[in-house]
Amino acid sequence: MTHPKAEAQGRRPGGGTLDGRVAIVTGAASGIGSAIALLFAREGAAVAVVDLDEEGGTAVARRIAREGGRAIFEKADVSSADDCERAVGSTIQKLGDPRVLANNAGIIRRATVVDLPEADWDRTMAVNVKSVYLMCRATIPAMARAGGGSIIKTASTWGIEGGPKAAAYCASKGAVVLLTKAMAIDHGPQRIRVNCLCPGDTDTPMLRGEAAQLGAPEDRFLAESAANPLGRVGAPEDVARAALYLASDASSFVSGTSLVIDGGFTAGS
Repeated sequence: MTHPKAEAQGRRPGGGTLDGRVAIVTGAASGIGSAIALLFAREGAAVAVVDLDEEGGTAVARRIAREGGRAIFEKADVSSADDCERAVGSTIQKLGDPRVLANNAGIIRRATVVDLPEADWDRTMAVNVKSVYLMCRATIPAMARAGGGSIIKTASTWGIEGGPKAAAYCASKGAVVLLTKAMAIDHGPQRIRVNCLCPGDTDTPMLRGEAAQLGAPEDRFLAESAANPLGRVGAPEDVARAALYLASDASSFVSGTSLVIDGGFTAGS
């Protein structure tokens, strides 16, 4: 099954929907995060690529530069308050006050609560939930100072419905969905919109890693992941385009919502 082609390569010469804005994208070294960072840059944003993966994150920042955009890489463990504060502070110093924050960093451990080690529960919650709190806490004062902006969180369809052998992941993404609503209420008066994305199965290293965790053949696992009305697995670019909508003025009256991108899989749920 082939995916739609990605956006045309290269930064827009002008008139990009994010021209003049600074965006921070976490988990940006691969998968959905890298697709978001690249698309934001092509639409005119200066992008801080934040990830623990130095090699992958540096490669994304360099690709943005080759395409005519502006980017920096900030190595950070987003479950660490010190790392988040440093990454945001460095972004402000090098690029300016952020107007967009895309919290995309995430992990999954496929297990029931009986089989899941406590350390895996703690790490899942730290990366998937605590990191969102820490990055938002570090970013919101500067975003408010800049006149407002957009905070986007990558949740999951498993944040709005359950899934098998994914207890910690479902719990963490459900937390992100409700944190989105609470923050939209709290920070709307600062002209900060807060929304989340709920992707279905998307062809990323994390999805392929799930097959290994479950001991399933990767080709069969991906074929089963395509069992939705549109008949294909999502592409990272599908989610990136939704993130661009939430980052841009096209969604200027959208806040506190969860945007599902799943090929119609949950439509009958």
